[in-house]
Amino acid sequence: MSGSGAAVLAWALLAGALLPAPPVRPQPLPRGDRKVQEKEAQFNTTYIDWVDANLLNIYAFNHSVRRNRTEGVRVSVNVLSEHKDRPVLFVVRQKEAVVSFQVPLILRGLYQRKYAYQEVSRTLCQPQTKAEVETQHFYVDVSTLSLNTSYQLRVTRVENFVLRTDERFSFNATAAQPQYFKYEFPEEVDSVIVKVTSAMAFPCSVISIQDILCPVYDLDNNVAFIGMYQTMTKKAAITVQKKDFPSHSFYVVVVVKTEDEACGGALPFYPLSKDASPDEPVDQHNRQKMLEVMVSPAITSEAYVRSVLFCLGIFLSFYILTLLIACWESCRQHRRKGLLAAMDSPSLDTGHSRSIPDSFLNHGPYDSYGYGSFGNGSSSSTEGVTDSLGSAEVSYSYVGERSLENVASRPRLDSLSSVEEDDYDTLADIDYDKNVIRTKQYLCVADLARKDKRVLRKKYQIYFWNIATIAVFYALPVIQLVITYQTVVNVTGNQDICYYNFLCAHPLGNLSAFNNILSNLGYVLLGLLFLLIILQREINYNRALLRNDTHALECGIPKHFGLFYAMGTALMMEGLLSACYHVCPNYTNFQFDTSFMYMIAGLCMLKLYQKRHPDINASAYSAYACLALVIFFSVVGVVFGKGNTAFWIVFSVIHIVATLLLSTQLYYMGRWKLDSGILRRILHVLYTDCVRQCSGPMYVDRMVLLVMGNIVNWSLAAYGLIVRPNDFASYLLAIGICNLLLYFAFYIIMKLRSGERIKLIPLLCIISTSVVWGFALFFFFQGLSTWQKTPAESREHNRDCILLDFFDDHDIWHFLSSIAMFGSFLVLLTLDDDLDCVQRDKIYVF
Repeated sequence: MSGSGAAVLAWALLAGALLPAPPVRPQPLPRGDRKVQEKEAQFNTTYIDWVDANLLNIYAFNHSVRRNRTEGVRVSVNVLSEHKDRPVLFVVRQKEAVVSFQVPLILRGLYQRKYAYQEVSRTLCQPQTKAEVETQHFYVDVSTLSLNTSYQLRVTRVENFVLRTDERFSFNATAAQPQYFKYEFPEEVDSVIVKVTSAMAFPCSVISIQDILCPVYDLDNNVAFIGMYQTMTKKAAITVQKKDFPSHSFYVVVVVKTEDEACGGALPFYPLSKDASPDEPVDQHNRQKMLEVMVSPAITSEAYVRSVLFCLGIFLSFYILTLLIACWESCRQHRRKGLLAAMDSPSLDTGHSRSIPDSFLNHGPYDSYGYGSFGNGSSSSTEGVTDSLGSAEVSYSYVGERSLENVASRPRLDSLSSVEEDDYDTLADIDYDKNVIRTKQYLCVADLARKDKRVLRKKYQIYFWNIATIAVFYALPVIQLVITYQTVVNVTGNQDICYYNFLCAHPLGNLSAFNNILSNLGYVLLGLLFLLIILQREINYNRALLRNDTHALECGIPKHFGLFYAMGTALMMEGLLSACYHVCPNYTNFQFDTSFMYMIAGLCMLKLYQKRHPDINASAYSAYACLALVIFFSVVGVVFGKGNTAFWIVFSVIHIVATLLLSTQLYYMGRWKLDSGILRRILHVLYTDCVRQCSGPMYVDRMVLLVMGNIVNWSLAAYGLIVRPNDFASYLLAIGICNLLLYFAFYIIMKLRSGERIKLIPLLCIISTSVVWGFALFFFFQGLSTWQKTPAESREHNRDCILLDFFDDHDIWHFLSSIAMFGSFLVLLTLDDDLDCVQRDKIYVF
């Protein structure tokens, strides 16, 4: 051999020594070492047998399958020995699937807790057949690695495996003995609702809708892998559409969970005995639940069309009614103008105003009408009367400076481009003038309407533009988020994400509850109608200014429309965001449904205050900042407020302090200062008014309102601190609504005490709106679902549709509350129409 050949051979031997040896293929056990027993088995026969490590039992079954008839086959086993460390393995071999499970069956719960079940029953899925009749075979293999183990085996046919439409079927289920049934869509049915009920709240169970596939996921640890599913205590309902299942059939799977924590139940103590190890499975024998299932046809497409037309018809009728009233009012105004032209004697007070009696100079403005004040009858100075021409609506200060002819000849629609919001007053000594005017005992609207109308118009227009900006930046991420929620629900099938009224949830496209979204249309349409009404009023007012109409210039409550536009926009946004919330209502997005409710309540209070205090009303920036703070507390309260004592203490203190500060602001008309000397001034006032001389408050009527307001707010703060309601968002909204109602009632009472009257249209609006609010609140408190509980507990409150088989109680709340809000806005708009021909120095401030 040459030298090179020897070298190659040496390298080959060395490489062979370094490489690992090839694996040795294990040799199968001889047939004599492991026995295989195959037995021909029959249905409905109980086989008591044994198995060990050296024995494999095979049971061969066969049955006839018909193409037009579906039968379920159920395998039930019970292991009699207690070797939990070496379970018995059962393998069921079918035509298109293999199902295997061990006994004891080990299922895991929360925190990886283990639960063992000795008795196990499983239903076999039935493969489809194209032949008219086909004999199918399946085998049950039983094996173990333990010593001699006894067991029972029984295979039966499932009666009523196919559910019939509108027929109830009762059955029992456990965690190790799940049940599922098949439902086939009839030809004329496109959608059905599967309702499962139980008289027992616990044990917690899961309802799943799955396609006709093998294997069927029917255990607690895999039921969520496919299809749609819900947790359940006493009620569950899932709407199923034929188009989602190619075979036009599906399985209804019912599984009992190993623990009740998912349904709001208590987590059991674990381990159950002192000697038990945390890793040792716990036996569960009594977790059995009786249930009842029924499949009913859902509504047809004609019901969708009928419901949409019904919804549109209701709210479009308001447009028609408004148009008819506008035409009637226009005709009435034309007749009135013709009558005045015929008389040729126009007057500011003709038929509508009243003159100030001489006693007004010596008595309070309310005493002149024989009503008296709430407190001691105290006299006022002649400062209570101010010439109406002092109003800034005419851009001039006093009659001595300008004649009425010069005032009337001035154009009223000035450009706003050169006017800044900081240009508050036209008086040089404005600070002194504010102290003189606003601290009078009795005020008229002319005293608080002295600012330039162009400045005020721009100031209140900011309300509209700010809320429009807020709406855009708020709504876009909300829409994106709820679309993501709906996508997650559709992809995962987890219907516990959203808190619908599942007994009346009608899907459309990708939306799971179209009816809850459609019913919010009223907010949008009526909000738009209110904006159109405000636009028409503003156009008429601007035309009157161009005509130099004396009534528009010097009479009535000063017309500012910015807050009305903001209110209409807020109503439309409430509808949009409520619809977004109802795409997938749950714990994390509830503030979408309430944010603009806070804004509506706040804007209504500001508008009511603006009517008599146009010069000193809050700016848009401070108002929206306060509303943003309210929404912030709403979110914090929903997330951290439940059972948190520290949060409730802090919130109650802030609530009371804010009430006191606002009361001081309203009582002194803003003529006070929060600085280091505030305590000294408070003590001085208490000493002079309460100690040195015991005299009543200077502004009695204002004091009555503020005392009542403080009583209400302090009571609400105490209620929150003591009861700590779970629904903090609704509690916060109740605070705003109570304050709004209190102020509105005070306004109505003071208006009547001042000798003013309520015209027919606002009176009808007040009465009808109150009735509608009453019915709306009745349907609101029905409580069809609640995200304060678990999804399973929330479904216990679900109820069937009550209107057109399409709308539920909450949808009717949407209808009625949108109408009631629209009516409330009309009340604010028309409440002071009786003062349109009354000079502003004869309209009292309260």
